[in-house]
Amino acid sequence: MPRSRTLRRGLYGTPILGRIAHEVIEGDRDNKWYLAVAVLTLWVLAGMTWGLPALVAPFVLAAPLCLVMLVAISRG
Repeated sequence: MPRSRTLRRGLYGTPILGRIAHEVIEGDRDNKWYLAVAVLTLWVLAGMTWGLPALVAPFVLAAPLCLVMLVAISRG
């Protein structure tokens, strides 16, 4: 338990992301939906501003994660 408490304390100490994480984890149940809508809105606005590269970037960044997941699945 002390380790997770230390990690949570470190996360909450981060200036902007810490406050968001605190509200999502310990706040109202609806806060996770507000966060999802905010992230989706930022993604749409980035797509409107920078075009296709902004829309494709999350998928390109997720490719290494998918590779790691495939390796983990194949190892059993």
